[in-house]
Amino acid sequence: MPAPAHPHLPGVDAVTRAVLTASRLLVAVSARSLAAYEDRVTLPQFRLLVVLSAQGASKLVALADGLGVSPSTAMRMMDRLIAAGFADRQINPANRRETVLRLTSEGARLVEEVTARRQGEIAEIVGRLAPAQRTALVEALTAFTLAGGEPLAPSAADAYPLGWSDCPQIPAT
Repeated sequence: MPAPAHPHLPGVDAVTRAVLTASRLLVAVSARSLAAYEDRVTLPQFRLLVVLSAQGASKLVALADGLGVSPSTAMRMMDRLIAAGFADRQINPANRRETVLRLTSEGARLVEEVTARRQGEIAEIVGRLAPAQRTALVEALTAFTLAGGEPLAPSAADAYPLGWSDCPQIPAT
């Protein structure tokens, strides 16, 4: 194995380990932000609620495709969310043979509360960093995101819940 071009810089293994550790922290933050609802909604179900929040009323097949799951999986998730009062299904007014899925007011409130908790905890963690570390973190995460092919999130004011900027475009009709 050839020697690294810059022996004073961390290698791929060290960076990979650091990213995995940071991702474990972010997953823990996400789980804690959802803890108040853990008996009623799972993280994948919450992701579905986030997409519904961002896109509005959606057809099941388009929703499943956008989430990368089978329609039957999406339907099971939706059935549980409907039973919990976070979503509902209605006849599509543009085509009465179709149904559309949407958030209820309780589902919208859940997305808002969980998102606020997550943003608050991340802000606390970031607040513990020195200004130079914050700058370095923004630069590193931006480069990492671009290297992974993920579009950058819009500004905080325009971000979708949980920061997902690339919510699938799911037509209601």
